[in-house]
Amino acid sequence: MIKIFGHKAPDTDSTGSPIIWAWYLNEIKKTPAQAILLGSPNMEADFVLRHWGLEKPAIIQEISPNEPIIIVDTNNPAELPTSVNDATILAIIDHHLLVGGLKSKNPIEVTMRPLACTATIMHDLIGVDLALAPPAIKGMMLSCILSDTLLFRSPTTTNHDRAVAEALAAELGVNMTDLADKMFAAKSDISAFSDAALLRMDSKEYQVADKKLRISVLETTSPNIVLERKLSLMQAMPLVAAEDGADQVLLFVVDILREEATLLVPNALVAEMARASFGALVTGDTVTLPGIMSRKKQIIPALKL
Repeated sequence: MIKIFGHKAPDTDSTGSPIIWAWYLNEIKKTPAQAILLGSPNMEADFVLRHWGLEKPAIIQEISPNEPIIIVDTNNPAELPTSVNDATILAIIDHHLLVGGLKSKNPIEVTMRPLACTATIMHDLIGVDLALAPPAIKGMMLSCILSDTLLFRSPTTTNHDRAVAEALAAELGVNMTDLADKMFAAKSDISAFSDAALLRMDSKEYQVADKKLRISVLETTSPNIVLERKLSLMQAMPLVAAEDGADQVLLFVVDILREEATLLVPNALVAEMARASFGALVTGDTVTLPGIMSRKKQIIPALKL
């Protein structure tokens, strides 16, 4: 049985893409496969699963030596189980920058394309066989694209992502704005989460100069709800960093509607990083970054000290 999974702290794309590809392997290729998760899905992903009537994949922490796996929506070892290189990697399907560090036992299939969403790549790879997919699989594919493009507001959006989403929505009879509004509302409900959980919810590890960072992004239509907790979030940052072996946690609160990010600034290191990376003048404990919405395309490539 092939296990298919995305990155830790799974968002909608890392939750949905394993489900999509497991359907394709099981039903079209007649190859036994199982979608799994490396953590609990975020609120938006959990809503999407319920909306389309899909079962939440099992959650695992590690994988066994030589176990056959397919990695989707990441190629970064820091976002994967520590034992990933002991497994038998069969394929990687991803839309992020190439990090390096994964090691396969044999030549493998690697598909990496500059699109906004892994599910868009899967749409192309599945091709005409997608006609055989049930509405829930097509709906999950649509939801992944709407999530990763922020309803086409994100600068990662390509014409192809939009065209695929429009075709899926037309076939399913779905109003994309209505669906996206429900998804973003679910994502914006953070009331049940601790500060530490919020800092880890949608985060990735990245190194700048000699600093190991946990870069957290909270995409929301209600940024004030997050920013009302800024003091306790900043107090939690050094604790989360210490527990996770990082030097600093960066939290970007992305306002989906205003198309801007607010960076919390707990100390001089983050203030200097904001200046060096974005040319931002910091005068308080937050700084607004107009037009910044994408960690992949705008935040990580810009970070420097």
